[in-house]
Amino acid sequence: MNKTLYFGFLFIFLLLLQVFVLNNILFLGYINPYLYIAFVFHYPLKENRFPFLLVSFLLGLSIDFFLDSGGIHAFSTLSIAYLRLIFVKIYFRKIPLDYPFFKLQSESFGKVFNYVVTLTVVHHFILFTFTNFSFQNISHVLLNTIYSSVFTLIVFFLGTYIFRKIE
Repeated sequence: MNKTLYFGFLFIFLLLLQVFVLNNILFLGYINPYLYIAFVFHYPLKENRFPFLLVSFLLGLSIDFFLDSGGIHAFSTLSIAYLRLIFVKIYFRKIPLDYPFFKLQSESFGKVFNYVVTLTVVHHFILFTFTNFSFQNISHVLLNTIYSSVFTLIVFFLGTYIFRKIE
């Protein structure tokens, strides 16, 4: 399948899954998985990052449109999309010559786990910081970040395991 078509389908699938299914899951009243950020994890690395940053922003903006959340998903998604390359260099030791050959599926589980956990926690921390927008609620921000990150990671790794077994 064409890579552009594949990532177009992934964009639409994750957007619809998040809006119509996952946003209706409120575990214990406030814990919500944000699986749409998996798009940022799986998008291929390239020298020119502008199209990727634009698509990541549009994904977050689309989530904001459906949730009426005022741009916090767009900002947090754009932030992890921008920081992604830094963490690829840290965890996977990749240089720009390696970008065309990099696939998340071919890396060891430990490196992928660290990479995904870091980006998920950063995304959720930014998201819940702007949701609460107060230092008086820092404990609420940290608890939401931890619990939603764990829930998101469980759903992400279960989904990755299931879809890898299907292929």
